Amino acid sequence: MRYITEIHSYQGNKRSAVTLGKFEGLHRGHQKLIDQVKEYASGDVESIVCAFDMGKESLLTVREKRERLESQVDVMIACPFTRELREMEAEDFIRQILVDRFRAAYIVVGTDFRFGHEKRGDVEMLAKYAELYGYHLDVAEKERYENRVISSTYVREALGEGNVELANDLLGYTYRISGRVEHGKQLGRTLGFPTMNVPPEPGKIMPRFGVYACRVQVDGRWYPGIGNVGVKPTVAEEAKALVEAFAFDFAGDVYGKEVSVEFRAFERPEQKFESVEELKARVDEDIRFGREFFSDADQR
Repeated sequence: MRYITEIHSYQGNKRSAVTLGKFEGLHRGHQKLIDQVKEYASGDVESIVCAFDMGKESLLTVREKRERLESQVDVMIACPFTRELREMEAEDFIRQILVDRFRAAYIVVGTDFRFGHEKRGDVEMLAKYAELYGYHLDVAEKERYENRVISSTYVREALGEGNVELANDLLGYTYRISGRVEHGKQLGRTLGFPTMNVPPEPGKIMPRFGVYACRVQVDGRWYPGIGNVGVKPTVAEEAKALVEAFAFDFAGDVYGKEVSVEFRAFERPEQKFESVEELKARVDEDIRFGREFFSDADQR
């Protein structure tokens, strides 16, 4: 896959099948668009995902989007939503970007796709110019889950409630946070459950603060475990949000290594304890919750 960080840097000698949008979480609704673009791709038509970066906290970082799209499409454009794009007239966007730049043979968008200055462009405008510019327009109906449209807002709400099972269903994959393990106070080690302090990548949305059954990836291998999302109020001196993960049946030095933590089930909110002894007793219960969760073969 070719990875491009600026829309005007794209140069191709083929026609294209292109889908455009924020693609914040690459959820099941987004995947429907991408699958259709893949269907149209051929030796003479390359597949393009143009993902606009709005510069806000996101369900996926640009790096994660790139990893998820790597084996799916020919080109990913991680496009900052610049003032030039924001103020470009909709007709100019069709002509200059979709037709002249992408040489679009197929354009795949959702029913609510808007573009151009003051969002004046929509699917009706794209349909109006299709015959003139020689492209086929495919407008995909929204994917739904329990009678609600799947959207990044829906996923954010689920994560904010700690409902990671719902979030994972909406996404079509398991939500995770990745980062390089930092040194901590090593309190967990002294209490019998050595943990990994994993700071999220900048701009990554964190789920509700609390304790979860998790899977932890170290050196390419996944381990069942538990993780606390939050600021560790019992022992931390500064309110720095991170994931503190304990991987069952793992022993090794992970400081400085990149690990990933997948969230499988919410147990309880983060809380402050009166003593380290009270904290340890509660974590022992958390570990039992995690081990029971993963004792089910379906959860491994």
